[in-house]
Amino acid sequence: MEKSAAMTPNIEGDKFRKLPFRMHPRVFESLGKDLVTNDVVAIIELVKNSYDAYARNVWVRFRYEESCGRYLEIEDDGQGMTKEMLEEVWCLVATPFKAQNPLTERGERRRRVAGEKGLGRLSALRLGGELRMLTKAENFPCWEVRVDWTKLLEVDDFSESFMEYRSYDQESPFSDSGSGTLLTIYDLKSNWDKSHLRDLQNNLARLISPFVQAEEFNIFFSGFQETLFDNLKVQPHSFLKNPKYRISGNVDEEGNVKAEYEFAPIMATEAIRKKQLEVKWKTILGARENRDKLSSMFSEKPNCGPFDFEVRAWDIAPEDTGEIANRFKLKKDEIRKTISAHKGISIYRDGVLVMPKSDNTRDWMGLDLRRISRTGKRLSTNQIVGYVSISAESNPQIRDTSDRERLVACREVAEFEATLRTVIAKLENERDADRREPEKEKRATKSLFDELSATHLIGKVAEISERGGQASEIVPVVEAHQKQLDSAKDTLRKRFVYYSRLATIGSIAAMLVHEIRNRTTIIGNFLAFARKHSGSLKGNWKSKLDRTDKAVESLEHLSDTFLPLASRNFRREKQRNCVLEERIANCVDIRKEIMNRLSIKCLVPKSKTDVAVNPGELDAIMLNLLTNAEFWLDSTPKDQREIEFRIDPIRGGRRIRVSVHDTGAGIHKDDVEKVFWPGVTGKPDGIGMGLTVASELVATYGGEMATVHPGQRGGASFVFDLPAQE
Repeated sequence: MEKSAAMTPNIEGDKFRKLPFRMHPRVFESLGKDLVTNDVVAIIELVKNSYDAYARNVWVRFRYEESCGRYLEIEDDGQGMTKEMLEEVWCLVATPFKAQNPLTERGERRRRVAGEKGLGRLSALRLGGELRMLTKAENFPCWEVRVDWTKLLEVDDFSESFMEYRSYDQESPFSDSGSGTLLTIYDLKSNWDKSHLRDLQNNLARLISPFVQAEEFNIFFSGFQETLFDNLKVQPHSFLKNPKYRISGNVDEEGNVKAEYEFAPIMATEAIRKKQLEVKWKTILGARENRDKLSSMFSEKPNCGPFDFEVRAWDIAPEDTGEIANRFKLKKDEIRKTISAHKGISIYRDGVLVMPKSDNTRDWMGLDLRRISRTGKRLSTNQIVGYVSISAESNPQIRDTSDRERLVACREVAEFEATLRTVIAKLENERDADRREPEKEKRATKSLFDELSATHLIGKVAEISERGGQASEIVPVVEAHQKQLDSAKDTLRKRFVYYSRLATIGSIAAMLVHEIRNRTTIIGNFLAFARKHSGSLKGNWKSKLDRTDKAVESLEHLSDTFLPLASRNFRREKQRNCVLEERIANCVDIRKEIMNRLSIKCLVPKSKTDVAVNPGELDAIMLNLLTNAEFWLDSTPKDQREIEFRIDPIRGGRRIRVSVHDTGAGIHKDDVEKVFWPGVTGKPDGIGMGLTVASELVATYGGEMATVHPGQRGGASFVFDLPAQE
């Protein structure tokens, strides 16, 4: 079919003509409103311009005069501008000047500028109808600039958009510093009441990173006369520097996290506890929260670059805010408002706030949504104040969008966010352990049920009665027993929640393991057949088969992850006896593929010991211990990774003691008891039930599981006893 003439235009015959793009003056308003999300952000952008001009001090003043009403002043002692700067840079919207000149110099000192898009000055349009500016560079005249935004937006042609400027013929307001800029914004569009001014003050306090020395850049704030803010130095409240929980440290070029966790009770009734933490990049990649997001872009080390971090956290229940109020002489509502003003994870580039700017995007990491799956343990955005320090040089791909409210999506940002999620998970795990009451948590379920008995109470009452005691003596005994019952009831309720969740997870896990294994077996058989006949296949079949192999391996790894939870649903036999070494070997065989990949050597005795334990429950104990050891061994040198089992008869052969030692990182001395508490975990995405389940299963057979510190092989050591078969 031939194409018609209408479908084939004569390009050679019709020459293209040029038609220039034009802009309507309304572009100023669109940029000012769309890229500057609210009035607080607008003022922050103008203050950042002062920072970029190497100001040491900035004064933000709200004023009132009868002749002009309410207006805003922003004055700094920065470098100011010459006539050439006004003509060639300030009047050029979206100027690349800062991007081309990323460093500001003042004497021998340098400062990396915070802006680069050349749009910050349009913040003045959002705030008011008219702008007046005085600016003076050192050893140059002072210039006066006027922009009537209202008139500018009324014209129809962009070529008719003007600013007015002239040499300032009065005494310069910068005589002391020799240079600087003074912005005055009239016809304010918002009603800046006391509440909004307080919000502005708190947000200005976020502008400069806590990693930067305070004397480098100071902000002073004055409100309208009725607000009682007069030349107040802007800085965070002192209680923000004294959090109850804190994790701080750095991420190196290899993606490894080195941090210090600190627990500092508000009222100092307990000692401050500090703990050194490390997380390898491989662990971050393998975390459940990160696996799906990073699996398609796996790399041996991250591309996001090194950075520093500090995350502070508080409990904010009424009794907790009461403690803070008493110590720092504050009102409870002021505490919540202050944390709310600083809440979330803030990113600073070269010392200056990058994002988030508005309150609506403080939860840019999705912490509140993530918290829904584990309320109580996980932290919400309004409980944390976090600081992350990056640099333009080390983290060039971590870039913010034009509205300064989110990061531009890319591989480096995905790695950056995954690492931060892991840091927060470590903070949550440590905080959860420090919130527990040891005397409650360490009790086995059996002892908790024993506390529900009234035997002790009856004995006490009988004793008082026999010696002729009064009813007044009995009441305190009954009250004490009631407190004991309440304590046991509360602990049992918490454990019931954990175990009911575990039962549900176990049922789902059993189904997943069964279904995945069935499918991967079929696919594996087909892959073996395909490889056998791949010689006759053309194209890149080998690479496709390799990718399919990896996909199957990934599914099997997922199945192995659920196996410890599912194992209690796969009881092999009904009898309560088995050969201990055979069950250990069976569990090692289940984990064989993982252990081979991690180069872990497992040492199992050649003896045969009969124990009166259900095989399925014994498997659950062993698999939990093995998967726990695997995780921590992954961060040690490959040639030193070993798990050793030792078996010894005790109590005349009536009980069997099992010892499990590894050469991993070991257990911190503060955690030797906490590791068995429900919900406590050192893994970034663990649920904290593995060792709890194992210890409770041992307890059902009259035994006890404990840790040995320090571990006998340099890592963790677990010891427990089981009944020997009669």
